[in-house]
Amino acid sequence: MASQEIETLSAALARLPGLGPRSARRAVLWLVKRRETALGQLLEALTAVRDTLVECHLCGNVDTRDPCGICADQRRDARLLCVVEDVADLGALDRAKLFSGRYHVLGGRLSALEGIRPEDLSIGKLIERVGQRGIDEVVLAMNATLEGQTTAHYLAERLEAYPVRITQ
Repeated sequence: MASQEIETLSAALARLPGLGPRSARRAVLWLVKRRETALGQLLEALTAVRDTLVECHLCGNVDTRDPCGICADQRRDARLLCVVEDVADLGALDRAKLFSGRYHVLGGRLSALEGIRPEDLSIGKLIERVGQRGIDEVVLAMNATLEGQTTAHYLAERLEAYPVRITQ
């Protein structure tokens, strides 16, 4: 039986995606063994992120600056806008270098079962961005789930009134 602090840290790590209770416990024990080097570095990195992380007021991405590095990058095509469900999707698409425009993070997807309605997502901000003109194409990059496709359909209907090309 480990101390309460070790158990608390294991439980906190187990909530991360891809880490179950056993993997989290192994990670904690590894960190405890290397507390002089690895634990201090991890603590410093987590503290720095906690103290500097902000949400981009333009797209909803998380970064250490606002606007985020993607929105501030003048090399990106501001006429192209890719709508994603969450920041993880943005990161995956951007790392793949498949899209050269800017992004908009919805913050989730519509889901009747989970009670997530249009007003719970940043759909209003998306409509406002498109309404300001300057955007020629909106790419709806929703996940291939029932909720993702429902969200894409809803967005396509909301964007019909604007002179933009809508693709998926």
